[in-house]
Amino acid sequence: MVRLFVQSALSADAAVLPTLDQSRYLTQVMRLKLGDSLLVFNGRDGEWRCVITEILKKGVVLRTEEQVRPQAIGPDVQLLISVVKKSALEFAVEKATELGVRRVGLVVTHRTQVQHVRMDRLDAIAVEAAEQTGRLDVPMIDEPAKLGDLLDGWEAGRRLMFCDETGGAPAWEALMGAGAGPWTILIGPEGGFSPEERERLRALPFTTAVSLGPRILRADTAAVAALTLWQAAVGDWER
Repeated sequence: MVRLFVQSALSADAAVLPTLDQSRYLTQVMRLKLGDSLLVFNGRDGEWRCVITEILKKGVVLRTEEQVRPQAIGPDVQLLISVVKKSALEFAVEKATELGVRRVGLVVTHRTQVQHVRMDRLDAIAVEAAEQTGRLDVPMIDEPAKLGDLLDGWEAGRRLMFCDETGGAPAWEALMGAGAGPWTILIGPEGGFSPEERERLRALPFTTAVSLGPRILRADTAAVAALTLWQAAVGDWER
C-alpha cells in the first residue's frame, strides 16, 4: 500500500490535505482513484489508513479511517558525516534513514572540501526513504557545522563512535563493551581527519574510537557499515 508523509495532524475522521505534488503523485503516478486507500504518517500521531474522498484541481482530500500503528520511536542514534560529494552525501542520507537514524548532521572538518549543499534535496530523500521503509518518523537533517563547534556543545550523556581510519578497537567489540544509550556516529571526509582533530577526538571522555576493518572506506560506505554494526550490536535489530 502507498505510504505518504504529511504535515497535517492525524486523528479519527480527520481531513488530510496532501501537497499539490503529493496529490499528483497519488493520482498520476500511483493511479489512485476515489475510494482507494493509502497509509499516512506525520512523525507524531502514528500511522493511519486513509481513503481518497475528493479529487480536485487543487489536489486530493483524504479522510482518516483507522490508526493501524501507534507512534513509535527508534533508538537514539545520530549520524555526523563530513560534507562530501553530492552523490555520496545523498546516498548516505538515504541509507541512514533506512537504517533508523534519528538525526543526520553535516560536518565541516579541516579537510572538508566545502561545497554547496541542497538541504531541501536531502530532506526530500529522507522523506522518500522513510515512506518506503515503513518508518513512522523522518530524521532531521542539520545544516553544516564545524566539528569543533559541535564538540564544544556536546550533549551530556551521549556517546560518540569515532570511526578512525588509522585504527581503533574492532567496532563490534567496542560497541558491545560500551553498551546502549544515546549515540552519535562520526564519519570523516575523503582525506580523513587531521592529526589535531584525531588527537582531540580520542581525548574526549565520551568518545569510542573504532576501526571499520583493514580497508579505507569511502564516507558513504563507512556510514552504512558503521550504522549496520551499531544497530546489530546495541540498536533495535533484536526486535
